[in-house]
Amino acid sequence: QVRLVESGGGLVQAGGSLRLSCVATDTIFTVDPMGWYRQAPGKQRELVATITRSGSTNYADSVKGRFTISRDNAKNTVNLQMNSLKPEDTAVYYCSARIVATLRDHWGQGTQVTVSS
Repeated sequence: QVRLVESGGGLVQAGGSLRLSCVATDTIFTVDPMGWYRQAPGKQRELVATITRSGSTNYADSVKGRFTISRDNAKNTVNLQMNSLKPEDTAVYYCSARIVATLRDHWGQGTQVTVSS
């Protein structure tokens, strides 16, 4: 029903920045909200940030003030600007999107973010 294609990620030193991007493609459905989750080794997947079509955002406390989520509704894309990265931000980051018509959540394949100390 929708395919989420992620880009960005990689290896960065603590204090550095990275930008993740995700496009929702191969769909005729409206997706809302879109967002990012992450999963570190041995831990459960957790919310990073979400954004609605109207621009309402929600952030995990651990990333507030450092990460910024943005969205382009016309292009069906969502971005995550990550600044002041910390080693504890190391995880696989997953793009998510909910199809409004079905209320079903879909996930990207994940992209690795590694922050070295």
